[in-house]
Amino acid sequence: MKRLLVVAAFLGAMGASAMAAELPPEIAKRGSLKVAIVPNYPPMEFRDPATNALSGFDVDLGEAIGRKLGLKIEWTETSFAEFMPSISTGRVDAILSGFTDYASRHEIASFVDYLRSGPKFFVQQSRASEFKDMAALCGKKVGASRRTMFPAEIDKWSQKNCGSNQIQFVGTDGSADARTQLRQGRIDAAVQGNETLPYLMDLEPGTYAPVGDPFATQFTGIALPVKEKALQQAMLEAVDALIADGTYKTLLAKWKLNDNGVEKATINAGQ
Repeated sequence: MKRLLVVAAFLGAMGASAMAAELPPEIAKRGSLKVAIVPNYPPMEFRDPATNALSGFDVDLGEAIGRKLGLKIEWTETSFAEFMPSISTGRVDAILSGFTDYASRHEIASFVDYLRSGPKFFVQQSRASEFKDMAALCGKKVGASRRTMFPAEIDKWSQKNCGSNQIQFVGTDGSADARTQLRQGRIDAAVQGNETLPYLMDLEPGTYAPVGDPFATQFTGIALPVKEKALQQAMLEAVDALIADGTYKTLLAKWKLNDNGVEKATINAGQ
């Protein structure tokens, strides 16, 4: 048994070394990966209120990827607006922060997609009886972060389903602001990625009620510099290795993201 454990440890180390050998020389030499994050999107990334430590699915996934690649993860807090500039100027090596893969971003970044998600309507629990289905949202005030593609997706859904009684979109300063406006009654419904709602509903029981299913399909990805093909491949292989060994499934269950998992990592699957 002892010999088997030694062999297993050796093979695990060899696997990490093999992945590390394919990394860009600068990163391999440094022994670390600089990763941008904005910790304000639970359960993907946030600061634990009790300890102030970085927490969430992306944080756990990033650390697991680091172990697969034999690298230390250097989390770099920034703003959403600085994501793409940080990649294009080389201030960071990657973005791992609930970042949606859109084709419009592919000129600057390539994405290793590791999660499936989609925008979803939700309302106050106290008004749930008014919204038996998604059609009840037509003509209502619906809020979502103006910094995302949710406004365009809401408009697309409204144009297809609401005829002359279109949704009245209200732009917000992020998802937290949308929830605040919802609770204050300034909007009738809000939209967030379906990966966040189960966690939020647990945090604030009896506050929100989802309406319908996700009305678009999106992929969340690790954004990497377009020219760094070796890093993209190493990241892809690391995520696939975590899927294969069960780590990925364990993390999905921990953060209540079972409905959002993928069977295999992909590159630039976003539309």
